[in-house]
Amino acid sequence: MESLLSSSSLVSAAGGGLCLRKQNLKILSLSGNRVLRCNVVAKPKSRTNLVTRLDGQESSSLFLLCSRHKTRFQANATTGQPEAFDPKSKPNSFRDSLDAFYRFSRPHTVIGTVLSILSVSFLAVEKVSDISPLLFTGILEAVVAALMMNIYIVGLNQLSDVEIDKVNKPYLPLASGEYSVKTGIAIVASFSIMSFWLGWIVGSWPLFWALFVSFILGTAYSINLPLLRWKRFALVAAMCILAVRAIIVQIAFYLHIQTHVFGRPVMFTRPLIFATAFMSFFSVVIALFKDIPDIEGDKIFGIRSFSVTLGQERVFWTCVSLLQMAYAVAILVGATSPFIWSKVISVVGHVILATTLWTRAKSVDLSSKTEITSCYMFIWKLFYAEYLLLPFLK
Repeated sequence: MESLLSSSSLVSAAGGGLCLRKQNLKILSLSGNRVLRCNVVAKPKSRTNLVTRLDGQESSSLFLLCSRHKTRFQANATTGQPEAFDPKSKPNSFRDSLDAFYRFSRPHTVIGTVLSILSVSFLAVEKVSDISPLLFTGILEAVVAALMMNIYIVGLNQLSDVEIDKVNKPYLPLASGEYSVKTGIAIVASFSIMSFWLGWIVGSWPLFWALFVSFILGTAYSINLPLLRWKRFALVAAMCILAVRAIIVQIAFYLHIQTHVFGRPVMFTRPLIFATAFMSFFSVVIALFKDIPDIEGDKIFGIRSFSVTLGQERVFWTCVSLLQMAYAVAILVGATSPFIWSKVISVVGHVILATTLWTRAKSVDLSSKTEITSCYMFIWKLFYAEYLLLPFLK
């Protein structure tokens, strides 16, 4: 837990030549040690540990840290919420700019989008001659357009959730103050326009409609307008994620390759049907699991997620159970494949994933937000692994 305070004269160190006055300071908990982070440019002349009293208590493991990035996580003693150090401050290097954009783009969703399109595209491959520059050009068109739309969707969600993210995800650029709201708006507007522009000039209707429906659902999910902001309603929010991740990605991008790239008639194959059904389970799990570590901020701002209404532990084990059911079905489907290589890879691969998930789930401390968040990212790794297995299902 983090605690916030403001002090007019909290620390003095004569030996180090450092005196801090009227600074907003923040206490962080790192591996059991209490740490002060402040935004100052002065540096002590030595690395001597500074010891002082907080609330009348002596702390021998209290260290003074000066933040490397001035814009990150200044504490506000009045509200108790992290806020920007200086709204006019800017990243001081190209590397900082890349780091901020990296976090803004939510890289785990970027990786998921790329892997899903690659996997689904190869489901349309019927013979060796299909693997050609034409195929990779079609995949590149889909990946670039989808990534631009992905950045629009995750960026809009951050613009709509700045205050919530100050509680749940203070490391995001908008919540920390590294990005202003105007910067966020410029980014999401630019990427949505570029995504539609690329989808239009490619001339693939499945691709264009995939972008358009994703845009509509992503906007309705996040934006705070009458009858919208569907993320407030747990079931509707889950359906939005399921529609995009499970249905649009599988079917629309498959049809982009099947009809636009290869010029073949629409045909729903056995692997495509399985991929859509399996990813429907997975998308529901992601939709449920993503709210488990965010329960604190969701309660404060009235987001009635399943984790808020049903409790973290119940939702956690529901997610694990759903995935185990999906893996069991995948093992049965793989076992019925007429190809030995497909049978072996599908069965062995899903047994390994199911066992790994169960082992990891049993070790999670549900009272620790850090462990729950780590487990959520592990679920995304399982999501990536599934897309690596799907092309082998024939």
